Amino acid sequence: MIRWFATLLALAISVPVAAQDRMPPAPYAYTQLEDPAQEQQARELMETLRCLKCQSQSIADSDAPMAGDMRHQVRSRIEAGESPDEIRAWLVSRYGDYVSYEPQISETTWPLFAIPIVLLLLAGTVLLRRVGRGGKQEDA
Repeated sequence: MIRWFATLLALAISVPVAAQDRMPPAPYAYTQLEDPAQEQQARELMETLRCLKCQSQSIADSDAPMAGDMRHQVRSRIEAGESPDEIRAWLVSRYGDYVSYEPQISETTWPLFAIPIVLLLLAGTVLLRRVGRGGKQEDA
């Protein structure tokens, strides 16, 4: 009974994953734009966007199907006349701040910028007090 349940569970998990990989890639996932200037804009933007599945690669370098879909979105929107900043803003609103390698300061990301500064100030304060205290003990 347990073996049958485990087999059924494995099938239930693997079928959606296999179906997702069988989808044909988006038209601009692996095809460059005809205009070299637009393709250059698209490539530069894709280098600054993170693959959400791989998480350590840009969408320009990733072979994941999701990265292909994101490359398609970037190229099709560049071809439609949108600016790279507009496309980045759309992707961030859709996928969150994590999609960008160049995060902007916002109400959700400000701690990422503030905490290191606070920690450096605390470390500097502790260091100055210890150095200051060490000099006073030698005089006594």
